Amino acid sequence: MAARHPAAMAAYVLHRWDWSESSLILDVFTRDQGRLTVVAKGAKRPYSQLRAALLPFQRISVSMGRPREEAAEIHTLRGAEWAGGGPMLGGAALFSGFYLNELLMKLLARHDAHPRLFDAYAATLPALAAGHDALSQAALRAFELVLLQEIGLLPQLDLHTATLQPVGDDEACALRPESGVGPANHGELPLRGALLQRLQAALDAGDMPALQAACAEALAPLKQGLRALLHYHLGSPRLRTREVMIDAQQLLEGAARGAPTSATPTTPAPAPGVGSAAVPVRP
Repeated sequence: MAARHPAAMAAYVLHRWDWSESSLILDVFTRDQGRLTVVAKGAKRPYSQLRAALLPFQRISVSMGRPREEAAEIHTLRGAEWAGGGPMLGGAALFSGFYLNELLMKLLARHDAHPRLFDAYAATLPALAAGHDALSQAALRAFELVLLQEIGLLPQLDLHTATLQPVGDDEACALRPESGVGPANHGELPLRGALLQRLQAALDAGDMPALQAACAEALAPLKQGLRALLHYHLGSPRLRTREVMIDAQQLLEGAARGAPTSATPTTPAPAPGVGSAAVPVRP
């Protein structure tokens, strides 16, 4: 009987670590099996067929063997091929892409499939690559909403969390980590009830273009509410990607003034072919 070849899966590389002189450990986000840890043996060799495919932010098709033991977490990569996609991210978009990857790595459990979130990630990358700040910001907020909804941490946006009553079209509301959706207080950037209804409808329909368009109408209040919600569940005040972006911004501002600075960005080194960072956009 012929040996069965492992089925190929759509995937993205989230992060990579050196494992030996010739091999890599990868954190990959697959559509069928969720986030997986994979060893890519020989991937660093100059003539490895894997080398050219294992790039961040590029859709690939991967096949892998089962772990030798049922309890083992690490799979062996058998093959990887480029599966088409947009241009490489560079400059500000590169930081935003690393921000998405850090969110996935910190908030997703391994072996927990989220096909809808995978599709949202794939739809967000072209918006980042377009190089338009407002479009990028709207795409980031839309992705955050889908991520939080998929892992069960997003309240129903068109209902008051405390009373479960529908929000009115003209109500000024806020999204809070501890209490969900409620009336906006003094000093909070308000979200109109009609917009919250549109956001929830787009989430329920799985309509990323509609969700991005709705997010574009309230970038500042959504950023305020979603950042607080993410940090609350992450248990940390700042993501590593954001720290690197602030350091890079300080370096650029210092260089523009001709003044020395001690900030040293420590972002993970991009894979070969990924553009260097320019002035970053804050996710």
